Amino acid sequence: MPTHRIHARAPRHVDGTAGGATIDHQPEVVRAHLEDAAHFAGGHADGVARPRTEGDVAQLLAQATRVLPVGAQSSLTGGATPDGGLVLTTARMVSIQESGHQHFRVGSGVPIATLQELLHASGRWYAPAPTYTGAFAGGVVATNAAGAATFKYGTTREWTDGLTVVLECGHVLDITRGEVRASPVHGFELRCDCGTRAVHPGTYKMPEVPKCSAGYFAAPEMDLIDLFIGAEGTLGVVTEVTFRVLPEPPSVAWALVPVGAEPAAIALVGAMRQASQTTWQMRDPLGLDVSAIEFVDRRCLDVLREDGIDRKYDIAIPRHADVMLLVQLELPRNTTADMAFQQAGVSLTDEAPDTPLVRFCRVLAEHGSLDDTQMAWPGDRRRVDQFLAFRESAPAGVNRRVGDAKRDVDPRIEKTAADMIVPFEHFSTMLDIYRQGYRERGLDFAIWGHISDGNVHPNVIPGSYHDVVAGREAILAFGREVATRGGCPLAEHGVGRSPVKQTLLRQLYGDEGITQMRAIKTALDPRGILSPGVLFSSAPR
Repeated sequence: MPTHRIHARAPRHVDGTAGGATIDHQPEVVRAHLEDAAHFAGGHADGVARPRTEGDVAQLLAQATRVLPVGAQSSLTGGATPDGGLVLTTARMVSIQESGHQHFRVGSGVPIATLQELLHASGRWYAPAPTYTGAFAGGVVATNAAGAATFKYGTTREWTDGLTVVLECGHVLDITRGEVRASPVHGFELRCDCGTRAVHPGTYKMPEVPKCSAGYFAAPEMDLIDLFIGAEGTLGVVTEVTFRVLPEPPSVAWALVPVGAEPAAIALVGAMRQASQTTWQMRDPLGLDVSAIEFVDRRCLDVLREDGIDRKYDIAIPRHADVMLLVQLELPRNTTADMAFQQAGVSLTDEAPDTPLVRFCRVLAEHGSLDDTQMAWPGDRRRVDQFLAFRESAPAGVNRRVGDAKRDVDPRIEKTAADMIVPFEHFSTMLDIYRQGYRERGLDFAIWGHISDGNVHPNVIPGSYHDVVAGREAILAFGREVATRGGCPLAEHGVGRSPVKQTLLRQLYGDEGITQMRAIKTALDPRGILSPGVLFSSAPR
C-alpha cells in the first residue's frame, strides 16, 4: 500500500570519495552558459560546475548560495538563464541502464536523441519525445515537456515512473511512481537527518487539458513523483530518471495537407481526431491512427515562400491554401513503401481495400483535401526530413525576423509569443480571439503549433519595440480567455523567468495559488538556493 512518508538517504559517492565536482570560473566557460534558447537578457554567473554523481551534486548544494541546474539550455522561457550564483550543468550525468524490458534508467544529462538511438537498436522507443530531441532527460522532466504526438501518447509525466532527486540539504530521494501519495490531512512527510518536512500539495485546480506546464502539480492524494515533474528545478536536482518505453516504433507515413480555408482545416482535424480516438478505443487494426497533426497558418506560408523554403524542399504551397497541416499517420508494421504507393493509387470506390491508409484518403476526400496532399512514405527518410524541415522553417523564419528587427530597429525587441492550449471544442474560437487581439493592436503575427492538441503558438512579428509591448498586453488578455474555456495559458514550455509567463501563472491560479506554491518551495528549499527567480520572482509580493 502507498504511504505519505518517504525517507531521504545520504548521497552515494563514487569509490567512497566525498565528491569530485569542481567549479570552473574561466570567463569563456561561464559565458557559454549565460543564455538559453529564449535569449533572455542579463544572464550572469559566478562559475559552472559539472557533477558526475549525486554525491557531487550534494557537495555542491552544501556549498552554494544560488544554484541553477541546467541541461541542454533549450528553454524558451529564460528558465535556464542564470541570475548569479552557480550554474550546475548535468551534461556529465550520462549513465543509461535497462531496468526491465519496459523501463530504462538514465542520467539527467542524457539527450533524448541518444536514448532513442539506443532503444532503436533493441527494437524499442520512447513515445513522447519532444520536438527538440537534443533536450536532456532532466530538462524534459523539469518542464513536463510535450511533443507533437501528445495527442496520442501524452506528456513526459505519463512516461516517468521513477526519479532520483537531490534535495537542497544534500539528502537524496528515490521516488517510484505509486509508492508515495499525499495524505488528505498530512500531505507528504519527507524525513532525513536534517529533520522532517511537511509538504502540502496545492488546492488550486489545474486545467484538464493534455498539456500543462504551469507550476507545481496539484491533485487530491497525488503521487509525490508528480510534484517534481514540471517543477523547473526549483524543488531539487534530478540526477536520474526512469522512463517507460514501448516495444517497437510504428511504421509512420507523413502527409502535408493544404486546406483552402481555416474552418475547413479545423473540421478536417476534428474528423481525424475522432476517427483516431475510435481506433484506439476499439483496438481496430484497420482503423485510422493519427498520432499528431501540426498546423501553420497563411502568414507562416507567406514566410516560407518569402524564404524560398518551398523551392528548397520541393514542396508545393497552393495559392488558395490558408492552412497547411502536417499529419503523422501510424500504419501497421508490415506496411512497406511499395504497398503504400500501390494503395495510394487505388480508386476510392467501394471495392478499394479496407486499410488505414485508404481510410485516411477517404477522410481527406470527404473534406476536399485529397488532391493537393503530398505524402512521405515509411522508409523515405529524405522526404520525411524535408517535411519536418519545412514545418520547422516557419518558426525559424519568424524568429529570424525578430532577430533582424532587434539588430536593425531596436535592441529591446525580443520574441513575443504565447504557448496556449484549450479543449479542442474551443480551438476555433480561440484562433479568432488570437487574431482579433493582435489585429486590434495593429500587429503582424503568425500562428503555428500542435492543432491535434488544441495547442498553438501565436507569435508577433515586430517592427518596433511598441509592437513587443502591445504583444505582451495581447498575450495576457489571451491567457484570461484561455482560462475561462478550461485551457492552460502555459502549455508546454514552462514559466521560467519570463515576466509575462509569471503573470500568466498568477492569472491562472490567483494570489492564493502562488502563495501555496511558495509554501511548497519553502518546505523543500528553505534557503531558497534552487533556481531563484524561476516560476515566480525571488521575493514574494
